Amino acid sequence: MVERAGRVEGKVAIVTGAGSTPGPGVGTGKACAVVLAREGAKVLLADLHPERAEETRKLIEEEGGVAAVQAADATKAADCKAMVDAAVEAFGTVDILVNNIGLAAVGTVVDVSEDDWDRALDVNLRTAFLASKYTVPVMAAAGGGSIVNMSSISALRGDGTVAYSAAKGGLTAMTVDMAYSHGRQGIRVNAIAPGHITTPMVLSVSDPATADFTARMREEAGLLGTAGTGWDVAFAALFLASDEARWITGVTLPVDSGVLSVTPLLMAGHLRAVPGVGD
Repeated sequence: MVERAGRVEGKVAIVTGAGSTPGPGVGTGKACAVVLAREGAKVLLADLHPERAEETRKLIEEEGGVAAVQAADATKAADCKAMVDAAVEAFGTVDILVNNIGLAAVGTVVDVSEDDWDRALDVNLRTAFLASKYTVPVMAAAGGGSIVNMSSISALRGDGTVAYSAAKGGLTAMTVDMAYSHGRQGIRVNAIAPGHITTPMVLSVSDPATADFTARMREEAGLLGTAGTGWDVAFAALFLASDEARWITGVTLPVDSGVLSVTPLLMAGHLRAVPGVGD
């Protein structure tokens, strides 16, 4: 059992992408689901890979929380509707939605393929659109709720991932429009822009030969000089989902160790001052 502060006590949450890619560490979806459950929410764990969500459910229940798993391909409208229906059937309503699904796509506008472009928009943007489409009416009927969209610092600066950046930029814009459209229904909509966090998914696509150097560079890219994890993102999501953020809507909150606060040239000078980095 985990002692609970009850910051979302009695609320019902849906977290999409609630499983973690196999490997060390914790993904943002799994971390968000666990933290929400620790603070009193009943959580529907939606994932394309239900076996991964089952691992999240097991952890939540071992700590005394309540969770259920729903297999869902959130790029499909029918699956998103079934996901919301499952949450209502199991727990009575939906108060919190965390649109967490994401997929990186490296490449400039010249070399990214049309298939990769379409896939990036489907996975990073369409999923949030469809999940929200079926969740908003439930929240509105209940008098309100909170939606947290997982954007990225890539939506706010260039990094050579044009399809991913465009999708996350679209998600940021969608966040603002949803906040405008549904605020008078009591629904708050905010986004988080994670920075260089270390998750199992990141590690799974990293080159083992340069993993240590890459990890050090990711740490030193931020003002704090430390590594971020899925838990850092989850604590931000918890705040935005809770009544503590009752007067906050339409914002994008960076969780990035201050990366967006500095220019690349200034950061390059900082890195050259770190022994073994930027030599």
